Amino acid sequence: MMTGQALVAAVDIGGTKIAGALVGAEDGELYHRVERPTRAQESGKVVRDALAEVVEALAATPQWAGVELVGVGSAGPVDTVRGTVSPVNIPGWRDFPVVREVRELAAGRPVVLTGDGVAMTAAEHWRGAARGFDNALCMVVSTGVGGGLVLGGALHPGPTGNAGHIGHISVDLDGEPCACGGRGCLEGLASGTAIARHALAAGWRPGGAASGQATGAASGAASGRVDAAAVAVAARAGDPVALAAFARAGQALAAGIAAAATLVELEVVVIGGGVAQAGELLFGPLRERLGDYAALSYVRGLRLRPAELATDAGLVGAAAAALRAVARA
Repeated sequence: MMTGQALVAAVDIGGTKIAGALVGAEDGELYHRVERPTRAQESGKVVRDALAEVVEALAATPQWAGVELVGVGSAGPVDTVRGTVSPVNIPGWRDFPVVREVRELAAGRPVVLTGDGVAMTAAEHWRGAARGFDNALCMVVSTGVGGGLVLGGALHPGPTGNAGHIGHISVDLDGEPCACGGRGCLEGLASGTAIARHALAAGWRPGGAASGQATGAASGAASGRVDAAAVAVAARAGDPVALAAFARAGQALAAGIAAAATLVELEVVVIGGGVAQAGELLFGPLRERLGDYAALSYVRGLRLRPAELATDAGLVGAAAAALRAVARA
């Protein structure tokens, strides 16, 4: 498909999947999309091979010849100075040289690395729910919890690209140890993984008596998948344990968001990612508890909005952040 505009190759690396797309530099539309499972619990080489498959699939398209820039958004922490990533949810990658690897796969094209939370923020500020706001926090609540900041109207990635990484601030002083090395992290209470883990620990079972007619959850369990989506099915059917798991996540998010808003005086918080697709199961308790933590006058009017770009935000944002970086250079 010919678009008449420059294209950016974008790669979005997460704990569940690695996605790639050709993104319009002017309109932010996706003109070609590919995806591979990350297989994050396998070796670093296996994950690298999945990354290679994605980039090679993009390179095989007729439009690839017109691509001059590659944007990579990755789960973090990232180090944009060194071009490396050490995603908490990809154990086989520690100081993995992702920029070098992608540059080689992309035949020497320049590569710009961005944390996934910052990428999502760039996307929502460009084309989504944070558009028009000068001070925003955009969050990804999925397998993990990430985020990024817009301050004074500009994307604020910080010196190494990790500013806004709200998932690893502590909201429970005596909480469980986190894979990041901290304790009581927001990610450990509000991620999809945490919601499923908490529900299971409290006695919930997909398809069990307490889950009522949660057909989707039961089928998920039968396939070996027990995740926040399965818990959401049970919660919508009225399962009290499943509802409590989402309420706990909403409260944790309220505490983390209030802390961030109090620190940098935010106008809006945008929440996306797979868990956010649960809608009011998550946003209801979040809104209800936000006032318990965001009590000062300048944060009482904080707006909460669902993300508008859904699963495309990481790819659109990787492209947007790369274009911004090149424009500043």
